[in-house]
Amino acid sequence: MDKENLMLNAETFDAEFAWLSNVITTRLHLYFNQETPYRDITEVPAPDLALNTTFYGQLVRHYNMSNQDRLVILLALAPHLKPHVLDPFFMKNGLYERGYSEFGGALGQQHGGFLPTGETALFLLAGSDLAQRMQWVDLFDESHYFFKHNILRIENSLNREPYLSGVISMSQEYLSYFTDVKGNYRPKYSAQFPAKRIVTNLEWDDLILDNQALEDVHEMLIWLEHHQTILREWQIDRFIKPGYRALFYGPPGTGKTMTAALLGKLTGRDVYRIDLSQVVSKFIGETEKNLASIFDQAENGKWILFFDEADALFGKRTTTKDAKDRYANQEVAYLLQRIEDFPGVAILATNLKSNMDDAFTRRFQSMIYFQIPNAEQRLRLWLKTFSGPLPLDPDIQWEDIAQQYEMSGGSIINVLQSCTISAVQRTPVMITQQDIVRGIRKEFRKEGKTEL
Repeated sequence: MDKENLMLNAETFDAEFAWLSNVITTRLHLYFNQETPYRDITEVPAPDLALNTTFYGQLVRHYNMSNQDRLVILLALAPHLKPHVLDPFFMKNGLYERGYSEFGGALGQQHGGFLPTGETALFLLAGSDLAQRMQWVDLFDESHYFFKHNILRIENSLNREPYLSGVISMSQEYLSYFTDVKGNYRPKYSAQFPAKRIVTNLEWDDLILDNQALEDVHEMLIWLEHHQTILREWQIDRFIKPGYRALFYGPPGTGKTMTAALLGKLTGRDVYRIDLSQVVSKFIGETEKNLASIFDQAENGKWILFFDEADALFGKRTTTKDAKDRYANQEVAYLLQRIEDFPGVAILATNLKSNMDDAFTRRFQSMIYFQIPNAEQRLRLWLKTFSGPLPLDPDIQWEDIAQQYEMSGGSIINVLQSCTISAVQRTPVMITQQDIVRGIRKEFRKEGKTEL
């Protein structure tokens, strides 16, 4: 964040929190029938953001936010940026020697300030006016853009407690946007965000697949580049959902992950890999919760989602025998629905198509088979992989190696690493055919193949 933008951002929020503080004071004075220059909080002047160039200012204009919307956002931001603004809510009810129930609020385990809840927001906006309280509950509905676009929501882990007693939680994504004008937020892998961003140093010309697979992948690329024209300008969105779903299947090392990364690289989209075998939780409801934040942020960030080991959750179903089976089916139904509704590109990958339930595979726009490359493709892979400044013995018989040894591109890369370790130890440094054959045999042993 450069100094000029940093100062503008700070000045913007200083003014916004001064307004919030004034609104809180006004609400409390009105509630306790104390003297105040305002008859209602709506009379408290809000800062003018018409020409404000910060992310926050642009967001306010983009959604044409009401002052009530802005106040809720500021409540969610206050514990992160100016927690003392909320200290007036710590006021004690002298009659009961405790805080006022109508103020809502929660205490954190480490945070010493007041954590605003849904009740806090409704008190601030409506006071004791029940009709207005019922009106502003919609701010926390799943249909509101706060929730739909992953800006903020109410976090309530205790199902038996009133929903509005949950803390108003600003998403990490938007917290980053509000405080970092570079806008380069990328979530890190964690239990709450079980996905990792994948990138590649390779280029499209490095992708060596059979003609049918290349044609299918190219179709996906065209969709990514022109889906807005297809859906909106040609009004095809009346008939089909906006997303694109593909199944990549085939043996390990044949380019499934690399292809997903290249699709992202060529179209300027981040690609996040979700390993479903690691995400599926033994705790009821946790799988859905773990995946929800991924989908929510992916919709805003226009990511490509790559579900590795998809058969861990989408494998052939068995007859429901007990509660465990029913909950497993609920997890599958949830994920399938989110994938179907996801407006971006979702790619599921598996080694064996036969492991996937037929009911799921019918929902894909593309099913692309990544096969073990044939001899001609292997020759191209060997030559590309061993190109560049590598010192090579001119007597290496590349055609014979490609013809004799059936291997995937991933295995060939492993052979390259093995060869460089052998070559760097000798003088002169040089990769020989013997190094390559030794590396191939090492790969075959790893895969349990008979050594040739």
